[in-house]
Amino acid sequence: MDNQIWLWIGFNLFILLMLALDLGVFHRKAHEIKFKEAISWSAVWIVFALIFNAGIYHFMGAQKGTEFLTGYLIEKVLSVDNIFVFVGVKMMIVDFYKIPVSYSLAIILLILVTSIISSIAIKPSTEKSTIQN
Repeated sequence: MDNQIWLWIGFNLFILLMLALDLGVFHRKAHEIKFKEAISWSAVWIVFALIFNAGIYHFMGAQKGTEFLTGYLIEKVLSVDNIFVFVGVKMMIVDFYKIPVSYSLAIILLILVTSIISSIAIKPSTEKSTIQN
């Protein structure tokens, strides 16, 4: 059990480090992201996920490795609709307020952070509804 806690701590520290590098170092200056850059960064994060999957496979076995990979692939496919929502909201805000493209990345970041905070703060209710027909 003690070993598992350290794995979780290490995992969360790695995620925070990657976020800090991504947002604070690699994307410090706002600019329009071209298709080639977007594909390159997507490939980098997919490779990180596959390396993580290899670690799960190695340390936890084939069953857990397959479960992670299956969940990752399903989440990747389902995330496409989120992209449409985020980009759609961003485009509406940018068009309405006439915000330059270079600042629009900050809007996407704001939408993502708000979404993450909302999903953490708003916990689903476990109580059964008392409304009767």
